[in-house]
Amino acid sequence: MDSKIEKLNKRVALAHLGGGKERIKKQHAKKKLTARERVDYLLDEGSFEEMGVLVTHRTTDFGMEKEIYFGDGVVTGYGTINERLVYVFAQDFTVFGGALSETHAEKICKIMDQALKVGAPVIGLNDSGGARIQEGVKSLGGYADIFYRNVQASGVIPQLSAIMGPCAGGAVYSPAMTDFTLMVEDTSYMFVTGPNVVKTVTNEEVTAEELGGASTHSTKSGVTHITSSNDIECLEDVKALLSYIPQNNRETTKKLPYKLDNEIREELEKIIPENPNKPYNMHQVIKGIIDKNSFFEIHKNFAENIIVGFGRLAGRSIGIIANQPMNLAGCLDVNSSVKAARFTRFCDCFNIPLLVLVDVPGFLPGTDQEWNAIITNGAKLLYALSEATVPRITVITRKAYGGAYDVMNSKHIGADMNFAWPTAEIAVMGAKGAAEIIFKNEIKNADNPKAKWKEKEIEYAEKFADPYRAARRGFIDEVIYPKNTRRKLIKAYQMLEGKEVVRPKRKHGNIPL
Repeated sequence: MDSKIEKLNKRVALAHLGGGKERIKKQHAKKKLTARERVDYLLDEGSFEEMGVLVTHRTTDFGMEKEIYFGDGVVTGYGTINERLVYVFAQDFTVFGGALSETHAEKICKIMDQALKVGAPVIGLNDSGGARIQEGVKSLGGYADIFYRNVQASGVIPQLSAIMGPCAGGAVYSPAMTDFTLMVEDTSYMFVTGPNVVKTVTNEEVTAEELGGASTHSTKSGVTHITSSNDIECLEDVKALLSYIPQNNRETTKKLPYKLDNEIREELEKIIPENPNKPYNMHQVIKGIIDKNSFFEIHKNFAENIIVGFGRLAGRSIGIIANQPMNLAGCLDVNSSVKAARFTRFCDCFNIPLLVLVDVPGFLPGTDQEWNAIITNGAKLLYALSEATVPRITVITRKAYGGAYDVMNSKHIGADMNFAWPTAEIAVMGAKGAAEIIFKNEIKNADNPKAKWKEKEIEYAEKFADPYRAARRGFIDEVIYPKNTRRKLIKAYQMLEGKEVVRPKRKHGNIPL
């Protein structure tokens, strides 16, 4: 028996060594943790149970039978984060550069299947050079097996992807189909075709960092939702993000203990400027509404004219969508519409109530927007909010003009409660433009057209640039004092806890992709 135990010990020890001590040193030299170190840090101490530790590849071509590593370049299993069950896989760059083989893929698919059966999140820690070329189509098939499971799990269990090294070629499509993608600055990158291929085909000179680094994907493409400065920070971000979302689509996020007290927030009374064209920071409004230090922003550096993220209200997790007047005056454009639509759909998948804060002068005009399909991209946000069945509450802080008023969770598309501050302006357009159209001839024929235009602008503003006409028609449920916003929202979400919506039977809708 002792000899058999010793044999097992040796194999487990070899598996824990990955590609060997020298390669581990190289990994550390790049300021990167190993796959096992990442798993150990991410999960609660002593909770990890590994699956497939003794799996090896089956390839005999190109001398591969002489290079056998237990685990085959990926650590898979389950454990807990803050006592919550999660499944995790961590690619091991010290073994064949983390390249995906047939068995490597099978290990990942096994934990994804198990996670779907029990209803627990899957977290992928990606650090791979791509498909293992010695295996040819078998490795490509392995990727497709993973992609298929990403789709089957979508909207059923949360899927988080942390890119902690290279992620290139077909490998990028699995993270792209998960719910959130995190990247580590300076050590991770994602692209379908690398710099060498780009140079050969297009003659462009570009570095891996410029082409697909964390900064590029967090600011230009929007591929990544969160960037972190190092591996440890990235793993902490994964833990923080997970705290706002439930185990699966049948559950709700655990509510933190909270005792109701004085929920009046006087500071909200002083945020909106007297001049309606002067910007202010919507983050101040969010801060004044939610629980202290509870905002977790998503896509912080992408499409900054809209803010999305998670917060807590009296201990309850909510999703927040808010126009940002500090950027493009809060206009909706292609990128902000897609950003908010995807976030909306995630929250709706996982029973997270939505709060929409509105200060939107309209859609961003221009040929660039029209030629890049602002029509269908704007419709994505309209579709996502119309489709959502979670509790949905809107607060209009200032401008709500034109079609953007409709899109931003108006009563007409199914919002449950719509509040407005006294500073709200709900109209087809701003007073200046409206006066120019309505009183065009009167202004044109006046002795002083400029003065007449100003006079009519003031007349229109006094008649339409407020929330009261909408309130009279019931499109606004209540015009509230800003300081009461938090208290009103807490009560409204409590009231909506039992909300149920029955939709017509269908396979699925056809969102304007």
